[in-house]
Amino acid sequence: MLRIGSMELGECPLFLAPMEDVSDPPFRALCKAQGCDMMYTEFISVEGLIRDAEKSVQKLDIYEEERPIGVQIFGAELDSMMRAAEIVEEARPEVLDINYGCPVKKVVCKMAGAGILRDIDRMVKLTDAVVRSTNLPVTVKTRLGWDDSSIFIEEVAERLQDVGIKALAIHGRTRKQMYKGEADWEPIARVKENPRIRIPIIGNGDIDSPQKAAEYRDRYGVDGIMIGRASIGYPWIFREIKHYFRTGELLPPPTVDERVDAARQHLLHSLQWKGEKLGVLEMRRHYTNYFRGFPNIKTYRKILVSSQDPGELLDTLETIREVYREQEALVA
Repeated sequence: MLRIGSMELGECPLFLAPMEDVSDPPFRALCKAQGCDMMYTEFISVEGLIRDAEKSVQKLDIYEEERPIGVQIFGAELDSMMRAAEIVEEARPEVLDINYGCPVKKVVCKMAGAGILRDIDRMVKLTDAVVRSTNLPVTVKTRLGWDDSSIFIEEVAERLQDVGIKALAIHGRTRKQMYKGEADWEPIARVKENPRIRIPIIGNGDIDSPQKAAEYRDRYGVDGIMIGRASIGYPWIFREIKHYFRTGELLPPPTVDERVDAARQHLLHSLQWKGEKLGVLEMRRHYTNYFRGFPNIKTYRKILVSSQDPGELLDTLETIREVYREQEALVA
């Protein structure tokens, strides 16, 4: 049974990774409906929060049906992290999560995200300050290290546990790797096997099928599994993994109707939450996965990723439903 503070999430729960411009309320709603046990917001700049920046503050939006949920923050300055922790607490999430894993240059160059992996003492100091600044359970998401020569994740796990974090999610890559190569879960397993570690250890990286989720759960002994890129445009991965965990059997893929319904709901919610311009723009990364493998989808996909007219986008989704529902019926 995985527990974070007083919250119980069951045996090997599934987490939605915090992903910039992806893990927003419209997408989270779909993942929750498909069985995701706990989700996180997009990561939020503490500097933006304490300055009341509109984009940062909007990311604090939480809907009751999403719970339990964690708000993830990133930053490098002690005072800013502490002040942001107080702001996050007012939003009433179940968890406050600190990002020590984002590898992008604009974050790293400020010694935030994965940038802090070059200064473990500072990471511990910042974490301790956040823990002392809030009544929320504090968790951390990080990477194995800065590069192959600086993988100190076992030490990091012990020291962060000692200052009071309640769970640790580890992405099985270094910052230098970015998202290239294969995620290495062996160091994650060593953290889990460390007799000093009492907090839950959540594994992250390259989980893209029910079979792999079960294999990695059993091989590496993690308490939970976090899924990121494999869920983009495919929230059904959560229900598929859970079904496989229970039965050892694979579910059939989602139907044409399910895919179109999800894409339609996602688009409408995005328009409502972000406004027309941004809602249309940020949906484009999802369409390819919603309709991956559909024969001759290119014509429709071109409209979906280029049109700025919500009406045309909705009409195109309904056309896809009609055309491919007929093909689905012929195959069946």
